[in-house]
Amino acid sequence: MDIDFRKFEEKTGVTFKDKALLRQAFVHRSYINENPGTGTGHNERLEFLGDAVLELSVTDYLYKKYPEKTEGDLTAYRAALVNATILGEAASALGMNEYLLLSKGEAKDTGKARQYILANVFESFIGALYLDQGYDAADKFVAETLFQRLDSIVKAGLFRDPKSTVQEKAQEHVGVTPSYKVLKEIGPDHDKSFVVGIYFGGDLVAEGKGKSKQEAEQRAAQTALSTKRWS
Repeated sequence: MDIDFRKFEEKTGVTFKDKALLRQAFVHRSYINENPGTGTGHNERLEFLGDAVLELSVTDYLYKKYPEKTEGDLTAYRAALVNATILGEAASALGMNEYLLLSKGEAKDTGKARQYILANVFESFIGALYLDQGYDAADKFVAETLFQRLDSIVKAGLFRDPKSTVQEKAQEHVGVTPSYKVLKEIGPDHDKSFVVGIYFGGDLVAEGKGKSKQEAEQRAAQTALSTKRWS
């Protein structure tokens, strides 16, 4: 399936040298499973790379913007900015949803699963951009698409410890204490990422990804707060 990315490149102001790399950033694993002869790979390795580039870009920005803040504050700010809800919204604002290559089954799902896919595509695009044009170009893209969201996050107090907040809200609204479970481990032992699910009873409410189980839990909790409109 050929997709013309020229309008997308115009909107983002980013023109790729390697168009195949740009296309791969939008290829979901389910599409490859359904179309095995396409001659291209899915975007999970690019997502893995983009996650690291995104984290460095955001961390560097926060470190310089808030010289008086503690490590804990900066970690909370970063977790609030780099979660599936915010990244999914940023991806939607850029029109990334229109370029996704998904299986027919995945294409029908427009709910939470799609938001998570969009967040992953946002990261895989950053990974592809890093490979195509280097860190400075990727950092510039992150700055232009994400950093303006930080002020509203801080003002609204969305950086407050999500795990504590979601526990209070869950007990108040649904009478349960949330639990967390590692759903997936990605990468080698020395550079592993975790995908963690937050559960209300037996129901999976949201997922979060991080370089540690704790960070993934915080991101899952933050996404749960947004999903339940408790934030």
